[in-house]
Amino acid sequence: TNCLTTLWRLLKNLSEDQQHYEKQLIFEHPGFVKLCQQLLRDSRRMTRGDLVFSLHAVVNLGIPQNTRLVQTLVRVCQEKLNQLDNRCVSVLATTLSGLEKDKNVSALQAGLQLLVEQRIPSIRDIFILQNLMRCMGKDAPVFLKKKLEMAVLKEIDHLTFPNALRVFLALDAMNYCSFPILNACSKKIQENVHDVPFRQFILILEACYNLQYRNVKLFSVLADYANSTAYLWDKRQIILFLSAFDTLGFQPSELMGIFAERLTEDPEFFKFKDLLIVLRVYSRLNYVPRGQKHLFFETLNSCLNKYLPQISSTELLKAVYSLCILGYLPHRALDELLQRDTRNELLLSDDLYKEQKEMMLRCVKTCMELDSPSFTKPSFVLTENFSSSVSLNLRKAREALVELLGDENMFRENVQLPYKYHIDFEIRMDSDRKKVLPTATADDHADSSVQRLAFLFVPLSAFCVGTTHPQGKLAMKKRHLNKLGYDVILVPNKKFQEMTNEDAIKFLKGKVYSENAFLSSEVTVQDNN
Repeated sequence: TNCLTTLWRLLKNLSEDQQHYEKQLIFEHPGFVKLCQQLLRDSRRMTRGDLVFSLHAVVNLGIPQNTRLVQTLVRVCQEKLNQLDNRCVSVLATTLSGLEKDKNVSALQAGLQLLVEQRIPSIRDIFILQNLMRCMGKDAPVFLKKKLEMAVLKEIDHLTFPNALRVFLALDAMNYCSFPILNACSKKIQENVHDVPFRQFILILEACYNLQYRNVKLFSVLADYANSTAYLWDKRQIILFLSAFDTLGFQPSELMGIFAERLTEDPEFFKFKDLLIVLRVYSRLNYVPRGQKHLFFETLNSCLNKYLPQISSTELLKAVYSLCILGYLPHRALDELLQRDTRNELLLSDDLYKEQKEMMLRCVKTCMELDSPSFTKPSFVLTENFSSSVSLNLRKAREALVELLGDENMFRENVQLPYKYHIDFEIRMDSDRKKVLPTATADDHADSSVQRLAFLFVPLSAFCVGTTHPQGKLAMKKRHLNKLGYDVILVPNKKFQEMTNEDAIKFLKGKVYSENAFLSSEVTVQDNN
């Protein structure tokens, strides 16, 4: 056992190529064959610790699972399962998580799961508990996950930073969201953020995404640390970090500004894969550096133009779509997209993303019209009521508007606009924003004195996490509605639903009758005027 475990400890710190070479030397060594034969003979006489650690070393050294040696050790472990102490149980769970399911492995896993269930109340070591959580994995029954959670919570006051990190990632491996544990672990991680390795940063953010855990304070601490150490990271590390935040919908604005500056200073490092990620992140999180907006767009456009001859139509569409979301029209790339038989190529292909591609093409076409410098605000916009009934989640808003304005004829609901845009409620007002006009007398006409308000009740997921900063698609819709002559008021629907009826009416009154109401909701960084 000591020979095998020492071999493994020496090997595991080598590079992959070195490991492959050294393993070959080990397997070809005559002493190793004798060692394996002796292990096979003595397996039933070994102590529980030697047995479990031998199996662990043998598996990690790469001896095939279907060999007589590995299968024998698995069967003997099954026979001696009840004799194993908690540490051996933890090591065995780790070993089995690296094996393919076969008859013997499945039988041992089933027995181990029953044993773990019985032993959990007696386990006080968080290191062992987190390891069991990780090894039991996503397939563990819910009641077992719950028992592991309760065992960890009993020891949560003794949580150290290294174990906090392990437990956080173990919950992800088990696909089990325990807010009390995650909050306790997050606190430890925030206190020791300077000791978190880069790879763990990414794993933490990925775990937050998988577990749907949105802790704005944790995200802010990680982002602030990244800002202060960005000069130590290479550009691709920052791209990975930004991409992880993008999946969470969190905008690390300062870091995005730092990276944009480095990008404009040295755009040559970009591979096309990097460019697509950057375009996706900045468009989805709706961020453009204020001081160098033009330079930023021109740099991205120049990088895209360089790759035009060698990228597919789908990749070209993704890149153009992202820039259009931000309000920038990359003319050469657009020409290339239109010259290719793109629509047929993209939409006739029988794949899962056909509808998404169609939506992207429609969005690009809309941006080409509305974001063009030649586009002027129309004096007349053809609208129609999409439906006479209002959805359940807008019923409270409708009732509040009726109460506020005195009559349902003072506003329109479910209004369908050109370019497939839709608004929840439309209110027409005089030029001073003091008087609401009935819809019957303020029908669409070329009277510039009529102000049109568009109320959009949107889910929190349409904003960047922890803010009222709209993400890319919502910001684009707001920009386009402005172009069509609407003052847009964005209302986080979840927060609105939590208001009392009295507060809801007061809130809407402040939005309707205030000249600056739409300005207060103007939080996009785009200004195309």
